[in-house]
Amino acid sequence: MYQEERLLKILEYLNYSSNLSVHEICKMFTVSRDTARRDIVKLVDKGAVIRTHGGVTLPGLIDTIRNYRERLGAHSEEKKEIAKRALMYVKDNEHYFLDVSTTVSYLAKGLNKRVTVYTHSLDNIEILSENNDVSVHCIGGCLNKTNRFFYNIDCKNSLSGINFDIAFLGAAAITVDGIYYANHEDAFIKKTSSQQSDKVILLAGFEKYGKSAYYKGLNWNQIDIIITDCMPPPLYVDIIKNNNIELDIIK
Repeated sequence: MYQEERLLKILEYLNYSSNLSVHEICKMFTVSRDTARRDIVKLVDKGAVIRTHGGVTLPGLIDTIRNYRERLGAHSEEKKEIAKRALMYVKDNEHYFLDVSTTVSYLAKGLNKRVTVYTHSLDNIEILSENNDVSVHCIGGCLNKTNRFFYNIDCKNSLSGINFDIAFLGAAAITVDGIYYANHEDAFIKKTSSQQSDKVILLAGFEKYGKSAYYKGLNWNQIDIIITDCMPPPLYVDIIKNNNIELDIIK
């Protein structure tokens, strides 16, 4: 494929996905990183795209990971519906890990079975503190005040003796390389909890595909089910199928 053809396809992809990484360009066109970078340089020189951390975005679509309280209000109806579907996977007398995702917080609000929950989320703890059916365990430590989660350097050992029936996790960004998050500590906790779980369920809306964040928490082959609000972009549908992930679409 000639460079001009690739550039056109990159721009077409960016029309429905706000970001595209160098790695994704390499995967899409089976080209080297040097070739992908040359494509990016040409598009930037033409003023067609803007550079981001590790990739490109269309002008005016640069997005940052907002703090927890700002994110809570974004796409709230879709998040509530995703959480409602996730509740169908919850059974009495099982153990669950709930992460700090705003979508997962809606799941915490809807819990109506006798279960045990481990979490590092300040908001999940506050929500579940008034639920007499739920036994709540906090993974404590220092509080990240911006994104409202606890972290301690010994959290891996704290979780190592626990087996979860399901880990319910959110996503800051979904890329062809895996699932990424804004905080290194948060990504580490998600990675650890997924390794201790019989099943990993990702709760993530369409807007998370193609975004960028700094720290990888999950590889695709660590995910069992994705609950989302609509069909992901074609590139990601192929990845989901290739990794035998169940796709649960609420619409």
